[in-house]
This record gives sequence, structure tokens and C-alpha cells, in this order.
Amino acid sequence: MKTIHYERNKAVFPLNEKAVESFDFIIEKTSVEHIFYLNEICEETLLSAKARGTGISGRPPELLAKKIKDGEAIIAFTPDGKWAGFAFISSWESGKYVSNSGLIVAPEFRHTGLAKKIKKKIFELSRKKYPKAIIFSLTTGLAVMKMNHELGFEPVTYSELPKDDEFWENCKSCINCPILLSKEKKNCLCTAMLYDPKKMS
Repeated sequence: MKTIHYERNKAVFPLNEKAVESFDFIIEKTSVEHIFYLNEICEETLLSAKARGTGISGRPPELLAKKIKDGEAIIAFTPDGKWAGFAFISSWESGKYVSNSGLIVAPEFRHTGLAKKIKKKIFELSRKKYPKAIIFSLTTGLAVMKMNHELGFEPVTYSELPKDDEFWENCKSCINCPILLSKEKKNCLCTAMLYDPKKMS
């Protein structure tokens, strides 16, 4: 298993900006040993959804456990084993589409640049496991939109997303699901962004 270490460094901030402590993180593809962090990941995802009051769909622990065991997720933690962040991938329509989902960072490690590092690693995992797949992301977060854009994602209409009913089932636990259903799954508060490898070649 390849482990990526991010070194501690010092940054200079303008006087009117708050300095953010930098950390060493271990960021790697998940395996069965990471099931240890499952409860913490699920709990923080729910707390984040409540705090933000925006669209974060809940994921059953059983689903996340399978993602972790199957190596379809990226996890980050500190050298002393403290959980720091997580994201996972899912394939749809026989591998035609792959979603990058569930990006979450523990509160104490937010604003450290960790989310961007996890986002990059989950994108790389998607490309490696499904090199021909169209990768997409649904988000209400401006920061995630910016990260997606830097990786080559472009905003698209919902008509370009998977038609798989199972995919849309995941939206039922989101606070914005009534809006999605009222618009017949053609639009919602989330921005859909897509990376098409054919357009990048």
C-alpha cells in the first residue's frame, strides 16, 4: 500500500488573515484495516450536514464499510492515527460513470488544505480504476466546485448525469430532495460537474 506523506511547512500570511497551522497527513487508498474509522466518518458526515443545513446525503454505514474494504475510498489521518478526512467513489451504468462523493474533513483539520489533497487523490483513484469512465460530482459547496474546476470538471445539466434509479436513491436523505423531485430530477440546488476523459485526450 502506497502512503503519501505531506510535510509540515511554514507559511507567511498577511496581517489581516488568520494563520492556519499546517499538519503532517497520511493519505492513502482504504483497506479493511481502516474500518476502525467508520463510526467517526459517519458521525461527522451527519453533524456536518446538520450544521451546514445544505445538501449532504447520508450514506448507510454498510455502504461505506464496503467502499473501505474494496479500496474504493481515500482516507487521511495523522501520524499518530487520528482520523482527518475521507472520500469515496461509486460506479454507475456498468462503469460508464463514476461519482466522487462523501468528501469530509474533521473539523480541527479544516482550512489546512487537506480537502484539496483528498479531492486530488480520489480523482486519481477514479481515473486509475475506471480510466474510460465519465467522472462527476454534485455539490452545493463553492470550495468543492473550485477544486473540481482545477481538475478539469465542467458544469453540466442534470440530463448528462446517470439515469440509474439507484443513483438517485442516494438523494433521498438530502434535505433538498423535495426540490429535486418537484423538478422531476432535472435540477436542484446542487451544481453538477463532469469530467469526460474523451474531451481531455
